[in-house]
Amino acid sequence: MSLAFFRGQVGYMKARGIDVFALSSPGKDLEEFGRREDVPVYGVEMLRSISPLRDLVALWSIVRLIRRLRPHIVHAHTPKGGLLGMIAAWLARVPVRIYHIRGLPLMTASGPRRTLLKWTERIACALANRVLCVSHSVREVAIAERLCPPQKIHVLLGGSGNGVDATGRFDPRNVGESARAKTRLQYGIPDDALVVGFVGRLVRDKGIVELAEAWRILREELPDLHLLLAGPFEAEDPVPPSVEAALRQDSRVHLTGMDWNTPPLYAAMDLLVLPTYREGFPNAPLEAASMALPVVATRIPGCTDAIADGVTGTLVPPRDAASLAVALRAYLQDPERRRSHGRAGRERVLREFRRETIWEALFGEYFEMARRKQLPLAAASPVAGRASGSLSSASSS
Repeated sequence: MSLAFFRGQVGYMKARGIDVFALSSPGKDLEEFGRREDVPVYGVEMLRSISPLRDLVALWSIVRLIRRLRPHIVHAHTPKGGLLGMIAAWLARVPVRIYHIRGLPLMTASGPRRTLLKWTERIACALANRVLCVSHSVREVAIAERLCPPQKIHVLLGGSGNGVDATGRFDPRNVGESARAKTRLQYGIPDDALVVGFVGRLVRDKGIVELAEAWRILREELPDLHLLLAGPFEAEDPVPPSVEAALRQDSRVHLTGMDWNTPPLYAAMDLLVLPTYREGFPNAPLEAASMALPVVATRIPGCTDAIADGVTGTLVPPRDAASLAVALRAYLQDPERRRSHGRAGRERVLREFRRETIWEALFGEYFEMARRKQLPLAAASPVAGRASGSLSSASSS
């Protein structure tokens, strides 16, 4: 599923002469990515959880593959993919090794697990030539935790791993006015209802417990309020069974399951909520902002980059259902505030988070690292041109 982070990015790099290979855990998502982006893909089973023996098997498979492909650059993402990708690239003597921090699980961990996660991040950072981070606030955490020296870790522009397709897929004009009515009809939501939406994994770390509690408060106050939850329940970090059952049994809660076609879902919403405990740089708030929706999220690293508090949305303390309910109520009772913050959010996305500017900045990183290593990619312009280079992207699903 991590490969969804690279929609459009691969084509941009290919157009500039980089041969791209993708590696992740195997499955239909990997196969579909290869077909859609027209790139060779390779599957190596990588568990999200720590599993020393299986991780060693995966590491050896990745080393063998890298030695066969001989890429100039390995750009690795996600904690597990980053660790295995950087170790394998170092063992295979890949000239340019880039680790991309998209989030830090250690931020919500404790005890021995936190210590272990911290050391895995330190190893990945130490073996990389360059460390990129998806947000400035998470970069500050990484430096404070001594995961990486400040001079080695960079953020592309204002942050975000891939930007937002604000003039295409997430442009309200392209989605069309009929999408709101059609989506509401599909899920049995009245046209005149108020809809709070959530897009993401339905797990404890995403604040689903607090969202369920805030929903319990608000549904009694506002009889025309509905909750639209887009994403899967997962066995890893599950919500309590009682919370899941209450959401499933509520006639005013609508569960879409896994649905990558999110623009019509945003069109059906009046605002987005993300009460998460931990993020790198969340995509949903930027997508929602691009669709002119205000966002209520938690005041944590990552979210503080994605939401301009009091301008494009509202930030509340994490794990605080009462504050979450207050913030949501303020938007639900004030249509003009929703419209004003939604407009400001879209303007901010267009100004700071367009995909093409992120891609250009990333290509600039490739160009500069290749130049230092005197690789063929350095013959290309950082803005346009052709070059003979290779990029291997490793991530765990």
